[in-house]
Amino acid sequence: MPAKPKAATQPDTESTTAQPAEPTNAGVIRRLVAMVYDGLLLFAVLFIATLIPALIFSPEHIENSPQTNAVVHELNQPLDGWLFRIYLVLVIILFNGMFWRRQGQTLGMQAWRLKLVSQSGGTPSWGQCAIRVLASMVSLACGGLGYFWAWIDKRSLTWHDRLSNTQVLQLPKTEKNKKR
Repeated sequence: MPAKPKAATQPDTESTTAQPAEPTNAGVIRRLVAMVYDGLLLFAVLFIATLIPALIFSPEHIENSPQTNAVVHELNQPLDGWLFRIYLVLVIILFNGMFWRRQGQTLGMQAWRLKLVSQSGGTPSWGQCAIRVLASMVSLACGGLGYFWAWIDKRSLTWHDRLSNTQVLQLPKTEKNKKR
């Protein structure tokens, strides 16, 4: 029996046009490397944030303080307490929150094509940012267990992803990045 001639069909436009890949949840290694990038910048921000109260509360600026040439091995009282630690945590929350609320990416996340979004896909709220920062500190304090949890989680979510109701997406390469 002779073969039927194939009917002239139009090409499937969906399969021939390049569709951008759907973002997926980011892997642990990529997250940690982006965190190192951000850690370098955050170190500079925390240095300046510490320098400001140190200069304000230094003994040279306080009247009736004894002026000596001795080396002081203790921190000034305002820089040695829970209030100062809370201040530094607030600086960290503001640092990350400003980036995450504006474009969903810190500088390290931009370099590694990561983006933070809420579980609904929108921009995370300030509350989500604060919960995420605090929960990520707990994740790190547990030896990174909260980060490594992504390896056994079905959706590759970390502890702080789940607690803050956010997720970190791995963005696809753009045409500009593919040519390099």
